[in-house]
Amino acid sequence: MGTATGGAGVAGVPDSVGRMSVGVSLLRTAGFAAVYAAAFLAGRTTVLSGHHLALLWPAAGVAVVWFCAQRRARARWVDGLALYTIGLAGNMLTGAEPALGAALALANLVQVIVFTALLSRCRPALWGAGGHLRLSTPRDLGYVLGTTVAAVIAGATTCQAGIWLVTGQLTGSSFISWITRDIASGILIGVAGLWFGPAVSAFRQRHGSLVGWWRSADRALRAIPGWRVGEYLTVATCFAGAYLIGFVADNGLPLIAVTAWAAIRLRTGFVVLNNLVLAGATVVVTLHGEGALADIADPYLRAVTAHLLVTIVAVAALALALERDERAGLFRELADQREQAREHAALMSAIIDSMGDGLSVVDGRGRVVLRNRAAVRLLGEVSVVGDAHRRLRRLDGTPVPTEALPHTRALAGDHVEGDDLLVRKPGDHDPRIVQVTATPLPNGRGCRSAVVLYHDVTAERRHRDLLVNFAGSVAHDLQSPLTAVEGWTELASDALDAEQPAIDRSRDSLSRVSRAAIRMRGLINDLLAYTAARDADLAPTRVELTGLVGDVAAARADAAVAAGRPAPQVALGRLHPVQADAGAVRQLLDNLIGNAIKYTAPGVTPHLRITSARLGDTVAVTISDNGIGIPAGQHEAIFGDFHRAHADGGYTGTGLGLAICHRIVTRHGGTITADDNPGGGARFTFTLPAADPPPAVGEPPLALPSTTAPTRTGGRVPARA
Repeated sequence: MGTATGGAGVAGVPDSVGRMSVGVSLLRTAGFAAVYAAAFLAGRTTVLSGHHLALLWPAAGVAVVWFCAQRRARARWVDGLALYTIGLAGNMLTGAEPALGAALALANLVQVIVFTALLSRCRPALWGAGGHLRLSTPRDLGYVLGTTVAAVIAGATTCQAGIWLVTGQLTGSSFISWITRDIASGILIGVAGLWFGPAVSAFRQRHGSLVGWWRSADRALRAIPGWRVGEYLTVATCFAGAYLIGFVADNGLPLIAVTAWAAIRLRTGFVVLNNLVLAGATVVVTLHGEGALADIADPYLRAVTAHLLVTIVAVAALALALERDERAGLFRELADQREQAREHAALMSAIIDSMGDGLSVVDGRGRVVLRNRAAVRLLGEVSVVGDAHRRLRRLDGTPVPTEALPHTRALAGDHVEGDDLLVRKPGDHDPRIVQVTATPLPNGRGCRSAVVLYHDVTAERRHRDLLVNFAGSVAHDLQSPLTAVEGWTELASDALDAEQPAIDRSRDSLSRVSRAAIRMRGLINDLLAYTAARDADLAPTRVELTGLVGDVAAARADAAVAAGRPAPQVALGRLHPVQADAGAVRQLLDNLIGNAIKYTAPGVTPHLRITSARLGDTVAVTISDNGIGIPAGQHEAIFGDFHRAHADGGYTGTGLGLAICHRIVTRHGGTITADDNPGGGARFTFTLPAADPPPAVGEPPLALPSTTAPTRTGGRVPARA
């Protein structure tokens, strides 16, 4: 709607800047007071002998313009005082009694105050209400008309109350005459002020002087086409002729047709001025007993009829003109929006075509409604996405079923994230590997479309395969020299055992060689496990954790006993089955349990507790130990590649054990965290997909631990293997 009352200055200037100085305000008050006094005296000359009210009252409209223009004056009370004083003095000078003159002046003041107050509340964006916008829509005209009627009724009521208090008489004719004359004056003169006031204020703000205003107006007039100037002159001539011939000489009413012509064809400012001139001439001619309304004998009834006529014609003309302006503004706005939409579409098209990834938008019938150049390059020129997707194959070369195609799943409401598929266009001998992502796209009408992205990962996958093959080849090739080193070291040690003690130093060197070979083998095995955990295909199946943990714990216990260390003790709670790759889960448990056993203080028997809890569709497994714990601040860092939390503690390792665990868990869609065990040591928790559906509502939770039984095995510690 616009800014609140007082929220914007003239022509958009802020309130703090738009307020005028006291000197300027008083000077403007004096100017408006002079104009109001002239209009007041002109109206008082139409008072009939023996009556109190004038038949014509231009002062009502002048007062509206006055108070609208002075809405930002610092001393507005001076304007009110000046208006009342002029009214009182004018009434007394034209023959009214002092008490009656005071009542009539008060009615005029009440009327203009009610008008400005109501307009400020109903339409705060308008110029006369404290904003900076001019009258521009039929709705604005409706607000002004309603505000004028309400204000005039308030003024007429105050006037009648004053007359009754002074004279003890009430006359309906004077009440109706007040209402019609002041409504006509307020609409005609007030609307002119609300229309031209913002223009004058804007020109003053922009040009600062009358000379600058005149130059700008001259340029604007020169820009008007000649035929348009001719039309204005024609309308003005027709108005003058129709008025003189039809209304004055022939007592007819041909003005409405010409007024409608002007309202439909010409600028609204011209219509406002035309209404003002036409109304003034009509009322003056009528009051002098001439024109189409001269046959009405009663002067009050004749004045009321004239005021009603000019008010109706003026409101109708303004409504037509303002509706035309509003419609033209909406058309311009629509054209601008279309242009913006076209530019935005062109920009989006350019952006989409510049993408390196292929993009297709598929409708509910499987038709491609949008695609970029990369999609054409990858899949070829097709209009039905099914034709393109029939060229897709799984990585093993088998066809993808229709219901499993990415766009089909997306149209069904699923989100497809990064499926690797093979694609081969006709004539291509080298298939490409694309990573396909598909997302459903509701269109607001219940139908679903899909956005399908194709990312060419051929080079990435081939590079990865080369690295994997290289790592596997290197690891395999290193196994042979390691085996030779270990074997020859063992033979040399056996031979040295039979010799004299003098060669102990040689035996020590061979022991160091053997330990280095063992560390190298451990690193190679960890690298192979890490590569498998990162890139190997997963084959999810139902895995019973109880049996798997028991096997891993037994193997670790046997190894500890064989090495002369205390056998670890493991307490098992209830372990829920999971849906995961069995080999990967075994690797995960072996690393966690092995770390728990390894990172236990010397001479301390490892104690581990392994439990699980059902969390919706996942199973959370917790491994707690009594080891040496995780150094402060490293609870997240320990899952990084080659990170060793206890590198200086005499504990051997490559720093890949927990990185392998993290990779295995995340590839299954789970999480793994480490924290301190309240009883000392470390506690690791990881989640994996559950193999069984969640318990029904009302069933007891399955996460309650069962009784624990000590077993051989190692607990989990916070260190990195």
